Amino acid sequence: MSIFDERRYLIPFRSQLLPQLFTDTLIVGSGVAGLRAALEAAKHGDVFVLAKESLDNSNSTWAQGGIAAATDASDSTEAHFEDTMRAGVGLCEPAAVRVLVEEGPREIEQLMRWGMRVDRKQDGSVSLGLEGGHGHPRILHSDGDATGRELMRALAAAARATAGIRLFDNCFAIDLCTDAKGRVAGALTWHPRYGLQVIWARATILAAGGAGQVYRETSNPRVATGDAIAMAWRAGAVVRDLEFMQFHPTTLYVAGAPRHLVSEAVRGEGAVVVDRTGTRIMAGRHPQEDLAPRDVVTRAIVEHLASSGDSHAFLDARAMGSAGFASRFPGLATMLAGYGIDGGSELIPIHPAAHYTIGGVETDLDGRTTRVGLYACGEVASNGVHGANRLASNSLLEGLVFGRRAVAAALKDSLPDPVPMQWESRVRTQVAGELDLGDVRSSLRSAMWRNVGIVRDGAKLRDCLDMFSFWGRYALGSVFETPEGWETQNLLTVGHLMTRAAAQRCETRGTHVRVDWPSEDSAGSFHISWRIGEESAQRSPVGAEAATR
Repeated sequence: MSIFDERRYLIPFRSQLLPQLFTDTLIVGSGVAGLRAALEAAKHGDVFVLAKESLDNSNSTWAQGGIAAATDASDSTEAHFEDTMRAGVGLCEPAAVRVLVEEGPREIEQLMRWGMRVDRKQDGSVSLGLEGGHGHPRILHSDGDATGRELMRALAAAARATAGIRLFDNCFAIDLCTDAKGRVAGALTWHPRYGLQVIWARATILAAGGAGQVYRETSNPRVATGDAIAMAWRAGAVVRDLEFMQFHPTTLYVAGAPRHLVSEAVRGEGAVVVDRTGTRIMAGRHPQEDLAPRDVVTRAIVEHLASSGDSHAFLDARAMGSAGFASRFPGLATMLAGYGIDGGSELIPIHPAAHYTIGGVETDLDGRTTRVGLYACGEVASNGVHGANRLASNSLLEGLVFGRRAVAAALKDSLPDPVPMQWESRVRTQVAGELDLGDVRSSLRSAMWRNVGIVRDGAKLRDCLDMFSFWGRYALGSVFETPEGWETQNLLTVGHLMTRAAAQRCETRGTHVRVDWPSEDSAGSFHISWRIGEESAQRSPVGAEAATR
């Protein structure tokens, strides 16, 4: 059995010796899903929200794209449903997609009541954009390309104004507290001022986002290290579909610079992907060409670069002109200007990068995981909405809809007050030299990008698993006292799980290509799930009941 399959805590401690706090609902994560859950939970009791760093540093805040919802009279939830199912390449759970598209418009109305601003036309009606994979303009934006920032501003303001919600910045959740029966009853946390603390809770909701930082090339902020997925795994929850990482086709490619996202909305306004000669890469490849689903555009770019030998492609938005580009995408224009690029008059160098963790902690339609007392929503959850490839701008809507539903489920479950346990963690350590965490993380991220990226091969995946076993013997057998070490252990855990699942997915589907399995599995669509201690994956067909909870 692998070291990754052993139940372990990251640090040794005795709970009765630590400061202890109590709350009705503990929410790990402060993005859109976490704050939406907090606002719902505060109607029924006290809520603690843990932000790993500052409240505004999350994938939600970084979102340039908008929120997809069928709010226009000429649109329909059925059309939104069909577009989502089509993008998911046979792996979406129809019931989950129905929940998303049918409950989504009400969440948009609630956002308006909380004061979120959206872009409007001169006549005052909401301006709706078109993005890849959508057959109808249904994308709401704020300030052109700053939807995430405005959404989080509105939610944070509502949360701060709501009695019963306590927001903890710079609070790192290390591990989940589980009792002898497997019930989750809170979490062990660390704060730079207060140190280690145990927070007991009737219900614990994971909403801490994804794991994009497991890849060298990523659009994600530095906090996206898969902590919640790793915690849930160690606590015995089932994880599912982790082989599916969505790669965004257009991130800025400047040597030595972060891979800044270049929003899908730019292509929605007419920009096209070209190579260094100006030839359109998507012409004739798909009926929607540059507005094809993200996996189609990403794959086309990767294949073109492989055949041409070029290091990157370009996005041509010159038809907008400098003034038009800056007016429509002010934040993006400012970012590009920092690199000496005028997006409205020059070609924008681009390359695909890891963007969204599709798989995660398995949940039902109400956010329940396979552990009593533990719920999950947003990017950390695998509820079946996104299938094998997320439809553009469905993620913020998912956080809103399922953040609220997770709280409703916890209330329905009527969990008892947590009983503080005499909880002792004895971490088995190994004798080893001091680890260079920066080197481990750099090697890990490069190996993931080379071997578990867009194009995969069975032999390389097996080699990558061997590397994880080597790193794991040292890093998982070490005790750290700061978030950098815990993050590294979480990245290793999630990277291993992703690679392990990718090796089991013997087909090409959605977000990735298997060169040794170039076609979809003829046996049909299925999910791959794992639980700690299991040596083999569990397969479940789409539409099957979730694991017993």
